[in-house]
Amino acid sequence: TVFTEMRQECKCHGMSGSCTVKTCWMRLPTFRTVGDFLKDRFDGASRVIYGNKGSNRASRVEVHHLEPENPAHKPPSPHDLVYFEKSPNFCTYSGKTGTAGTAGRSCNSSSPALDGCELLCCGRGYRTRTQQVTERCNCTFHWCCHVSCLNCTNMQILHECL
Repeated sequence: TVFTEMRQECKCHGMSGSCTVKTCWMRLPTFRTVGDFLKDRFDGASRVIYGNKGSNRASRVEVHHLEPENPAHKPPSPHDLVYFEKSPNFCTYSGKTGTAGTAGRSCNSSSPALDGCELLCCGRGYRTRTQQVTERCNCTFHWCCHVSCLNCTNMQILHECL
């Protein structure tokens, strides 16, 4: 993905903007570009099985290929993202797979994104509680090498998955 998204950039050198000498280089794509591209592929990924088209008796080499798990799906192209095993259920605790589950995790009740309570809590709901938090605030640096702060207390509304 990084290689295919690279772009050529050039700069001209010369008197009054003339292009007597041109320097070109390949620029890497931004992290966001690569991430968005891979996320699109991830969202369209399909589960496959390792198929066997038979063997070539003359060479004794078996020909393997990837087949979609669901026969109604088209076979994957060399550019498609595929997977063999389903992901574990990250919603619940499993010592076998090492997933901690999402019970007790903090979530954002107003977010529709991955940090939102609806998705993060896997539809189980969440509890809301108010907590008094004391933090350092209004810090000032004193020359040399001393920082003094006040302690500020405020109430925070916390949401935790059930």
